[in-house]
Amino acid sequence: MTRQVFCGRIPIGGGAPVSIQSMTNVDTRDEVRLLAQIRELEEAGCDIVRVAVPDEEAARSFARVRKQTEMPLVADIHFSWKLAVEAIRAGADKIRINPGNIGGEDKLARVVEAAGEAGIPIRVGVNSGSLEKDMIEKYGGVTAVGLAESAVKTLDMIEKMGFHDLVLSIKSSDVRMTYEAHMLVRSMTDHPLHIGITESGTPAMGKTKSAIGIGSLLLAGVGDTIRVSLTDDPVNEVLFGRQILEAVGLREKAIDIVSCPTCGRTQVPLIRLAEEAERELAPIAAERTREGKRPLKIAVMGCAVNGPGEAKEADYGIAGGKGEGLLFAKGEILEKLPEDQLIPALIQLVREAE
Repeated sequence: MTRQVFCGRIPIGGGAPVSIQSMTNVDTRDEVRLLAQIRELEEAGCDIVRVAVPDEEAARSFARVRKQTEMPLVADIHFSWKLAVEAIRAGADKIRINPGNIGGEDKLARVVEAAGEAGIPIRVGVNSGSLEKDMIEKYGGVTAVGLAESAVKTLDMIEKMGFHDLVLSIKSSDVRMTYEAHMLVRSMTDHPLHIGITESGTPAMGKTKSAIGIGSLLLAGVGDTIRVSLTDDPVNEVLFGRQILEAVGLREKAIDIVSCPTCGRTQVPLIRLAEEAERELAPIAAERTREGKRPLKIAVMGCAVNGPGEAKEADYGIAGGKGEGLLFAKGEILEKLPEDQLIPALIQLVREAE
């Protein structure tokens, strides 16, 4: 088990639930838009929000926004130890730095000292794209063992400064390399691990790479906090991150939709109906999660074979017929309806559920 640190109210490591992170992508200097996006991410179920702080104006905006939200905020800093210290003093709950570009060990020590005084953790990031030249030369290129060795060397350097509240991230856009690096580093340190596939791409490919990369690590017992990196709205990173955690059994689904793959027996547009059900149930699921209501299982079936009998464990469901279908609950048929009324009736049942 990894040791535990806190990012604001959120524990990371030490057996705490795996938290979901995302990063704002609006101009940090635009205080109104920044605060609005942080609140959107919070409503979507994000646990920790990271904010880029590239200059003094952004640092001042970050400080103002910090006073207007209780959301755990991470300040993302590159190249300037002074900005890192300023963000810490402004109330950042965690600081993200790359020790290799912060200006040398003496400048790093100032950031470490400020974080220690504030009682906040530091996330140390090692990426395949910025691996040190000596590691590349030693291993003949960017490799998993090079990433792991670089990460541990960086941790050791900071710990020698007397600071131990560290979170480590090792990221690559290469899924296999990311996995292998974590398999190595898991036995080399007990610091909590922030996992993800960096620069994973547009939603189509990015979700595939993230699901495999993050999911495989979580199933191996590796990872304390996650970020799905997509070229997309950050809210979608959070939603997909939650789906990954649900799929590997680390978060309970507020609404679990099961649907059959269709076959020659199907006489209703089941694919469209299933997609409609998923879309309409998403906000209800988020609401049930916020309110702490019990999880529900919803079945969307194509015919009588996969209907109420096979899906009797579902709380509610539909089973298609010829241009019509059955609405059922716990395997018991409630009524027969035309196909265009099936989803509205199902949604209404779910809305009224306790």
